[in-house]
Amino acid sequence: MEKILLVDDDATLVNLLATILEVEGFKALKALSAREAFGVMDEVMPDLILLDIMMPELDGFEVLARLRKDPVTKTLPVIILTVLSAGKDMLKGWRQEADEYVTKPFDPAELIETIRKVLARSVEERMRERARNIDTLLEILEKVEEENTQPQG
Repeated sequence: MEKILLVDDDATLVNLLATILEVEGFKALKALSAREAFGVMDEVMPDLILLDIMMPELDGFEVLARLRKDPVTKTLPVIILTVLSAGKDMLKGWRQEADEYVTKPFDPAELIETIRKVLARSVEERMRERARNIDTLLEILEKVEEENTQPQG
């Protein structure tokens, strides 16, 4: 049974996600802050982390950066689950090597599908996918920037 660590400062959402995951056959580990998440990982290493960005003390981007610097957690799959939907936020997530970026509100069935997809990929496949996501987002942002700088008339 794969262990999924839920890291979000919204206890109601964490409990809802835990129920959804357990119904789908996963073991849910809960953390309401970054510090709590690192404490959980000291006890039990999850197979995947669902990580919110907007949290007090350490935000999700800082957590992700720490995970990627640590040899033990460098390749641990991380799915960002956040309300931040701007291209620059997504790009930051991909650049910090998130495996997927899901925005709230989310469809529970799609989230479960995304989790299963990430867990099924090898480390090499995940690294290639991250690079493709960065390239795609950069292209989109360049097009938007070009459209915004062209004279209106």
